[in-house]
Amino acid sequence: MKVIDTDLPGVKIVEPRVFGDQRGWFMETWRRENYIEHGIGPDFVQSNASRSARGVLRGLHYQWPEPQGKLVWVSHGRVFDVAVDIRPDSAHFGRWTGVELSAENNRQLWVPEGFAHGFQVLSDTATFSYLCTRPYRAEYDAAIAWNDPRIALDWPLPPTDLSDKDRAAPPLDRVPADRLPT
Repeated sequence: MKVIDTDLPGVKIVEPRVFGDQRGWFMETWRRENYIEHGIGPDFVQSNASRSARGVLRGLHYQWPEPQGKLVWVSHGRVFDVAVDIRPDSAHFGRWTGVELSAENNRQLWVPEGFAHGFQVLSDTATFSYLCTRPYRAEYDAAIAWNDPRIALDWPLPPTDLSDKDRAAPPLDRVPADRLPT
């Protein structure tokens, strides 16, 4: 596998090896020893998947005080995936990085603890999968405004649909410091 560092330290693009022949293809979506070697993990405790239509925007989500690291990929369709550094002590606080993930490019994105995460569907539909380092806890679920002008995310499409949670999410500068990762 090939691991590419992004402009945000800790956030990594992973290009798994794909083995193909006349029958189709095979790839490992996660193998502990290989990912640990690149600082991804250490272990995952929950696996999730979602299906969304073109233009749907999900995010920017995070969990605190039990933050989750996420290894994300797309098994059907295409998405624009983003990670935002929301650690107040970080030199990169409020900065984001984005990458297209698709069933064709087989790329994954490692979003470590301390980052908010979101994505927007670019294809007619997309199936989005992710492994989490901690279980989801509804009482710790949090979000930051997808259109926060301070972050200035460059989403590729106008959103066609948002959850109520995402519509009501505050901008980063209105989140109390004790509700952000250290």
